[in-house]
Amino acid sequence: MERRTDLAVEERELLGEDIKGVDYETETVGGLRIERLRIRTDRAGQLLKKPKGTYITAELPPLTDNVRDTDDRLIALSREIRRLLPVNGLVLVAGLGNIEITPDALGPKTASKVMATRHISGEIARSTGLDCLRAVAVMNTGVTGQTGIESGELLLGVIKRIRPSALIVVDALASRRLSRLGCTIQISDTGISPGAGVGNHRARIDASTMGVPVIAIGVPTVVDALTLAFDLLDIDDESESLRLKSEVSPKGRAMVVTPKEVDLLIDRAAKLISLSVNYALQSGIEVEDLLDLL
Repeated sequence: MERRTDLAVEERELLGEDIKGVDYETETVGGLRIERLRIRTDRAGQLLKKPKGTYITAELPPLTDNVRDTDDRLIALSREIRRLLPVNGLVLVAGLGNIEITPDALGPKTASKVMATRHISGEIARSTGLDCLRAVAVMNTGVTGQTGIESGELLLGVIKRIRPSALIVVDALASRRLSRLGCTIQISDTGISPGAGVGNHRARIDASTMGVPVIAIGVPTVVDALTLAFDLLDIDDESESLRLKSEVSPKGRAMVVTPKEVDLLIDRAAKLISLSVNYALQSGIEVEDLLDLL
């Protein structure tokens, strides 16, 4: 009975807190509870079903509440992102997901708010006072059903052409708990498997496939219905789980649960993540000045 989740901290909760080969710490920064989990060994990665690397989870008030442009969350999140990025060099930011499906629109909506600066150079940059900006390129990959091309294939082609020092990907995630929807942001340096949260695994996007460091940022927007049923009913019996699976996933159709205000959740999450990414990349500019440029 697999509990489906994209969050490393939830896999740790399922296994228990004492896992050899895993470092874990928590602190409160800017009003956010930050959990840092580092998987150091292959064995720990197998247990947690996650690649080795660092996973940062920020718990925050519901994103459907008001988000102020310059609140402490923005500063705290941008610092966590900046720690995973190379100090210098062009950065490619990519939005993953389907903008036509609201719970999956986080990536495209976030990317649309990230400031592209790669084209601002030379005399134009100097005359406008923008010569301090870090070079950033932005794109949306769409989904394979729209383009016929894997997101990883599109990204790899662009990476080979523009040669960024790092790739940031933003995508919607799945949680196993309703309480985490719109209240959690995960940042990792291990890349991502697009669609994994809803059982639609695509080609993995990480440093080994892209050839550059990959920072993945996501917010859980759905809970797998079968996972939710298992947890709520506390079912461990195999025969009972099979019966429940036939009822919750009729004819093999996988179901997910999402909040009724998911459109507001996506808009607010995209705003907060894009501001945090912008500030992480353009650390030489004050927050207020950065907002004026957007």
